[in-house]
Amino acid sequence: MKWRTFLRILSRTPRRRWPEGAIHHGVRALILVLMAAITTMAFPITPLMDFPVLEKGMVPEEDLIAQVSFNVPKSEQELSRARQDAEAGVKPIFVYDSTAVDSMLTLVDRFFTRVDSAASAGGTEGAVRGRIRDLLSAYGIPVSTEDVRVLAEPRQRDRLRRTVRNVILDELPRGIATTGDLEEAGSEDVRLVGPEGERTVRIDSLLTAQDFYARSDYYVPASAISGYEQLQRLLLVRFLVPSIRADRDATERAIARARAAVPTLRGEVLEGERVVTARERVDENDIERLRAYQQELERLGLGGPGARGLRGAGAFLFNLITLSLFGALLYFYRPRVYADLRHLSLLAFLIMAVTGTAAVIAAYEAPVALIPIAFPALVVATLWDGRLALNLSLILAVLLAGQTPFLGIVALLTLVTGGAVASLSVRVVRRRAQTWSFIALIAGAYLLVAVVLGLLRTWGIEEIGSISGWGALNAIASAFTAMGFLPVFEGYTRITTDQTLLELADANRPLLRRLSREAPGTYAHSINVANLAEAAAGAIGANALLTRVGVYYHDVGKIGRPHYFIENQPGHRNPHDKLKPATSAQVVRNHVLEGLKLAEEANLPECVKAFILEHHGTQAISFFYDQARASDPDGDLDVKDFAYPGPRPQSRETAIVMLADSVESAARVLPDPTPEAITELVDRIVRAKMDAGQLDETPLTLRELTAIKEQFVNVLTGMYHQRIDYPPSRGGTGPKTEGGTEERTPDTPQPTEAGAR
Repeated sequence: MKWRTFLRILSRTPRRRWPEGAIHHGVRALILVLMAAITTMAFPITPLMDFPVLEKGMVPEEDLIAQVSFNVPKSEQELSRARQDAEAGVKPIFVYDSTAVDSMLTLVDRFFTRVDSAASAGGTEGAVRGRIRDLLSAYGIPVSTEDVRVLAEPRQRDRLRRTVRNVILDELPRGIATTGDLEEAGSEDVRLVGPEGERTVRIDSLLTAQDFYARSDYYVPASAISGYEQLQRLLLVRFLVPSIRADRDATERAIARARAAVPTLRGEVLEGERVVTARERVDENDIERLRAYQQELERLGLGGPGARGLRGAGAFLFNLITLSLFGALLYFYRPRVYADLRHLSLLAFLIMAVTGTAAVIAAYEAPVALIPIAFPALVVATLWDGRLALNLSLILAVLLAGQTPFLGIVALLTLVTGGAVASLSVRVVRRRAQTWSFIALIAGAYLLVAVVLGLLRTWGIEEIGSISGWGALNAIASAFTAMGFLPVFEGYTRITTDQTLLELADANRPLLRRLSREAPGTYAHSINVANLAEAAAGAIGANALLTRVGVYYHDVGKIGRPHYFIENQPGHRNPHDKLKPATSAQVVRNHVLEGLKLAEEANLPECVKAFILEHHGTQAISFFYDQARASDPDGDLDVKDFAYPGPRPQSRETAIVMLADSVESAARVLPDPTPEAITELVDRIVRAKMDAGQLDETPLTLRELTAIKEQFVNVLTGMYHQRIDYPPSRGGTGPKTEGGTEERTPDTPQPTEAGAR
């Protein structure tokens, strides 16, 4: 009862809630700590303090003297080559089968006994031959009339039995092997185990089955009838029991013994002996001796008490500090990425993927050029930009180069160069063929690194070629993996790349096809606005492709009631003439909400939906508001009922579209679209948007607004420039004379002048 009372009181006690900011940053700190811990566990920690880090080609300043004696094992490659050589030295084993003669004689005697029974069973001569024919078929011996005749005659049958037995008794003991066994041996010499013992013989000195059959021809009697010799050979073929056969089990055992006999040690270094000599270049043998010496010191625990724990703590702190630098970069310079847990989790996944792959490469002592640092660099550069990718690549290079298996300049230079080139090679991915450009640049970077390291470490051509070859393979795998998984990462982070925007810009997309078919005027208006907005976005460094795609979809909500918008109205019929101003305003206002609904049904990304919501901002639909005010001056009108739902433009791109949308619509009704008139129109519209506060929430500067206005004027002047009005005889609408030619006045522009305007 006491426990229940205590729990009831405890449940009523108000709990202390953590501040929302503490949870926000705490989750990110936890991710950072987990990544550092996983990285520490992925790489082995050596307890040795100040063990020299030497690479092939380096020149040590002083001798390294062994404190203890140790063995130097052979490398896996060296041991494998030695075992292959030992295996190649094992001769195939063949054994002499002394029971082969008796076994073959038993088979032959059994056959002739059955033939005798078939011949003595009585009946006509045809019946006897039929039984013999069936017997031969049962043994699988090709049947001919001559063979049946030889076996049907008792005298010839007995003679055939004797000659077959004589061949077996005389020739089979010499040693007969099948051609298949000899070809499978694949050696010039074999070990033959027989009654006299074991000896090595040349494989071409052994008699084959073909030799056996050929020698049997000498046993055929001179008086043999036709078919005798052929039947004798067929019977020897059918009942052959080789007297020499390959002993595969014995050969495998001999190979296993030979491989096991290969010494696994290259040599021994005694206490006090030099491991590495000062002022001499470190070669591959020195690296093997160093590795063996380090392993022996670790085995003996000479790093000191608690050394492994201290080294592990140091490695963890190194990993934590290195990763924290990247976290601080996100916090201070990429706050949106830092705030979005999806973005952070993807970056953490990419870092851990490369770290895990590097751990596997270190475990198998594979080349460092196989670490796929280009993979996260390409993904991040495509989703965000090259700067973030470059920072990530540098952090990864420092992180991995600080691990025990990769200490030294080789890993650091290889990872920094490969990751940096991959980060900077991505600009805008708009074609699949650009993947090969990434591959070529990254592979070239690995080749350059291999040459530089080869010069620094005096490597040979083979080693330089190996590093560059593995680097090229890494570039191909990283590039195709990154581009293959990019749609998955894009969907997870909800980031829209240029590749997706290009797909959305396709005029055959279902929503755009509906717009062009059901609201052709709106579609044409969108194309014109897109030209204006794209030029302006490019002038100020905004995303021109996103701007164009956003314009394509900004008015899709007009599909529901296209005839209520002037650009789609046939003739001069206007359905708003029959509606109240408030109703008309609601219809016009709803095209934003309808557009958002259609965009959600079409799974358009959020960045494109923003154009639908923000291209009108919170502007008032002044035409219908004025009508309502005029029809009921004393009425209680709410301005919000005559305004778009908003929000106001939040980005440079949506702000540009708001301006371009208004400018293009107003320019259509200019009576005389001269450059001066267009300039005045653009200035007036932009000023009106600013005065109405529609641009207050956008990051556009006054300098950028000036550049935008200049682009609007340039594009509109080109769209509405004057053209020659040809006479009707040439398909025009201009005046003509009685002779059917155009009347020219002194101020009529010449064709070349008109075309230049």
